[in-house]
Order: sequence, then C-alpha cells, then structure tokens
Amino acid sequence: MAEKLKIIPLGGLGEVGKNLTVYEYKEDIIVVDCGLGFPDGEMYGVDVVIPNVSYLSRNIEKIRAIILTHGHEDHIGALPYLLQDINAPIFATALTAALLKGKLEEHHLAKIADIRLMETGVSFKAGCFGIEPIHVNHSIPGAVALAITTPVGVVVHTGDFKIDVTPIKSEMIDLTRFGELGKKGVLLMLSDSTNAENSGFSHSERIVGKRLAELFENCKSRIIVTTFSSNVQRIQQVIEVAARYGRKVGITGRSMENMIKVATEMGSIDIPPDTIVEMAKLRNYPRDQIAVITTGSQGEAMSALFRMAFSEHKFIDISTGDRVVISASAVPGNEKTVSRLINLLLSRGAEVLYRSVDDELHVSGHACQEELKMLIALVKPRFFMPIHGEQRHLRTHAALAHSMGIEPNCTVIGDIGRIVEVTKKSIKLGGTVQSGRVLVDGTGIGDVGSVVLRDRQHLAQDGMLVVVLSLNSEDNSLLSGPDIISRGFVYVKDSGSLIDEMKSLVVDTLEGCSLNNITDWATIKTSIKTALSSFLYKTTKRSPMILPVIMEI
Repeated sequence: MAEKLKIIPLGGLGEVGKNLTVYEYKEDIIVVDCGLGFPDGEMYGVDVVIPNVSYLSRNIEKIRAIILTHGHEDHIGALPYLLQDINAPIFATALTAALLKGKLEEHHLAKIADIRLMETGVSFKAGCFGIEPIHVNHSIPGAVALAITTPVGVVVHTGDFKIDVTPIKSEMIDLTRFGELGKKGVLLMLSDSTNAENSGFSHSERIVGKRLAELFENCKSRIIVTTFSSNVQRIQQVIEVAARYGRKVGITGRSMENMIKVATEMGSIDIPPDTIVEMAKLRNYPRDQIAVITTGSQGEAMSALFRMAFSEHKFIDISTGDRVVISASAVPGNEKTVSRLINLLLSRGAEVLYRSVDDELHVSGHACQEELKMLIALVKPRFFMPIHGEQRHLRTHAALAHSMGIEPNCTVIGDIGRIVEVTKKSIKLGGTVQSGRVLVDGTGIGDVGSVVLRDRQHLAQDGMLVVVLSLNSEDNSLLSGPDIISRGFVYVKDSGSLIDEMKSLVVDTLEGCSLNNITDWATIKTSIKTALSSFLYKTTKRSPMILPVIMEI
C-alpha cells in the first residue's frame, strides 16, 4: 500500500485568516503558518480567534518545524498561544522573524522560542521534508512561497502572493524558479485564493505612490494618511512622497510605531534624514508642512485616527481643512465601522479620500485571476488545492485551475480539520481531526465557548433580569423581596407597572411551589424563570435572560 502524505488545514479554509496548514508523513510533521482571525459582530467581548491545535498537541513529538510565509497577523498571530504548549524550531525570513520576536516579547515567550532565519533559494531539512523558500511579492517584505520536497513528490505552497513587476524596495516575484520547478515536476500546488473572483491582474503598488504624489502636490492642508501598519511598502511611499514635498512626518498608533521601528532596523524602510519628527513637535510647523501616518484604517475604536476624530488624541484633533487619506480597503466585517469613521471625519470638516471614491488609493497584495492562472501555467502541478479564502473564493479558484487543464478529479477543495491524502498517483479527502476555533478573551484562552458566547449574544439582544428574594430556611416562606433588577431590558423607573406585575407573578409562583410541596431551590428557580419568561414574551415579545437569586435567612 502506497504511503500517503497527509495535509491537514487547521485554519484558512472557508474563511479569510487563521491560516495554519499541517503536512504529515509517517513520523514527521511540519506546520506552515500559525495565524489568528478577528471576531465577527456576534463574538461579543472576544479579542481574537485562533485555530484549535489539539491535533498538534497530541502529536507534539512529531513536529519538526514551524515555517512562516510572511509576517501578517493572519499568518503569525497565533504563535504566542501555540508556543505555550508546543515548542518547535520556527523558520522565518528576517523581517518576519523580527516582528515575531517583538510579539513574543509581549507574551514573555521570546526566551523560549527557537527562531531560525531562512533565506530565499536556500533549502533546509525538517524531518523527511526539504523546504525551499521562494521570493514572492506581497504587501509586506520577506514574503515567500515554499517548495516542499516530500517522499511522494514536490508540493508548492504559495502563501500570499501577487505578481508585481515594479515592486517597492524589492525584487519581482521569482517566476523563473516556479518555472524550473514546473519543468522538473510538481505533484501538488496549494495556492492563495483571496482574489480569485477578481478578473485581470492586480495593480502595482507604485500606482498608489503616484496617486499619493498627486494628493500631496500643491496641497495647503495638513495631510493624515492611514493604512495597515503591516503594509510596509505603502508606508515607505508615504514617507518618500512627504519628504519630496517638504513635509515633516509624525507617526502615531502603537502598531504603526512598532512596525516602522522594526522595518527601519531591518532595512525594509528607508527614511530620508530629518523627515520623521516627534508628534509633540508637529505643532511647531505650518499645517502645509505636516503629514501624519496613523493607525485606524479599519475604524477601530481607540485607534489613533478614531481618537483624533473624537478630539481625544494627545497631539492631533481633526479640524476643517484637514485632508484624510484612507489608503486601505475595509476588511470583510469592518465595513460599518469604516463608514462610521468616514462620516465622523466629514462631520468635523475634513476632506476624506477613500477607496470607494478613489480606487488608486489602495491595491491588494493578493493575485487576481490572470496572475493565478500564470502561476498554475508555470508550476504545472498534477494536483491542485485552493487555500486561503472563503468557499466562494476556493471554488472560483478551482474552476480557474480546471480552465488551465487540471482535471476536476485532480482538484480538492478541503475543509478545516479534513485530512487530504496525497500519493504519487492520487489525491482525495480522508477523515477528520479535532479542529475549529478557540476564542481569546483577555488572558483567557478557550474559556469562552459556545455556551458563554450564546449567553453574551442573549444578553446583547434581550438584556437581563435579576430576581432577588429571601426565603425562610425552615419553611421557604418569603421574608423579603422579590426585588427586580433590570440591565439592558427595561428602565425600572419608567416601567413601574410592568415591574409590579413581575413581582406579583413571582409571589404567586412561590405560593404555587409551597402548595405543591416543592422545597428544592433549583426547582423553585426554574419555576420562577419559566413563569417570568412566558409572561414577558406575551407582554413585550422579548426574552431577557432571567437570573433568580435566592438568599436563605
């Protein structure tokens, strides 16, 4: 029986973010990426979402390496949580390693992490796997694809990529190496599907630089630019344009400050002399000589731009005449927060430019259809598996592969936790492993489960009632109360008649329990909840969470 290579996605399929792919052959495992996702609108109080890595924890002795394709949060953000239980050598390019070290220091894990630098074109071994990093273009320097030599054949894992013939401070994607691999023979290709629905080619980053120059030229106002802090190429262009037009640049927002510090130290950003000034010193310059690079492109509450809009920033208040440039697209799920921020900025008298009204203010770091097809044509894989995207992205990408001559039975659309079994002659879906999402709330990892989340949703939608009463310990007679406390349901002072009806109902329920010789407090609480729930739904068509509290005297 032919030995099988197992590929197990633990994140990044059917979703954008939380990327983690396991490659397993016999007694060896390598992990490619370990990213986080961000909570949707129904995950009240949740900070981040990470993959369930129970399978890795059970096979810890097999893990030979963790390999990172680039330094974005959706590819490295879950590592501080993974490393609390699993410690394996981590391979990353220079900027990715530097960003990871900073992240691990915040979690007090930097001393235990075994981070090893890898270079494009230089292969290394991890168990039975041979790994060759290949340079690709993306919105952050140091991004790589991986050519993974396995006992059953070569697998190409693209990571996030685009084909940019005029990149910023970087070489063009190494298409030559992909072509060489294709000529030698590639068994399987796993490819980025984020922009699989977008026709044509993605635009070059330099288009944004050209548009930024137009916005800076002859502008007599203060210019404030917000973008993703991880978009190092964009930040470089803003700094260059500001310096060209004689503006001093202030940097604000913790993640932006950290990214620019690290990228500058690594040589990924060049800052012209005397361009960056402290935020506190910007007030010493005329408004037409000031540019600010800030966080807040997603409308995040408490981001630097958000605080500026509410006049809560220590150094900058948005005012009439300011030109605010949002050089980013809204991440799915953030559209409302971004729209709210834009409206707020406009109400403060600012001129706001964003992608919906100026599509040259942002370009994607992901390949569109013609680029995806080009890479398939170069690599010529026998089998194909789309990754990194929602179902619609994955299926569109699979259809593109079919149009390039890859047979449908040679294409697999996987799912989180579903094993993909690959031999030299076949690819198919196998069984499943434990998988899913783990919710992180503050310092709690996984203690917010489906029940807690359901309760939070219930509270957010319908509010809560607390019924407090004191009973005699001997005969369960009512000594005091019931008192009704409402949070998020009704305002007690304005709902006197409703509160009185609820109190009477609780008293009647207690009397009914007494008549039926019900003395168990758990049963009494259930009776109170049932009676109140039925009454309130009939009266208000609402179903608040009801918490009876019985005190014994």
